[in-house]
Amino acid sequence: MPHFEFVKSSYSSGNGECVEVARNIPRTVAVRDSKRREGPVITLVPAAWDAFTAELRRQS
Repeated sequence: MPHFEFVKSSYSSGNGECVEVARNIPRTVAVRDSKRREGPVITLVPAAWDAFTAELRRQS
């Protein structure tokens, strides 16, 4: 498994419901629940992540 360097997403709320995102591996965006650091990691291609975050911005 690659070594992902996770940071808290700017889309996370302040009430502990947070996602962490890693973009340090080329052509990969990794996402995990900050409360389950040893739990599952979802990996996406950057285009899918960009589409997802664009939709979030449109809904805000």
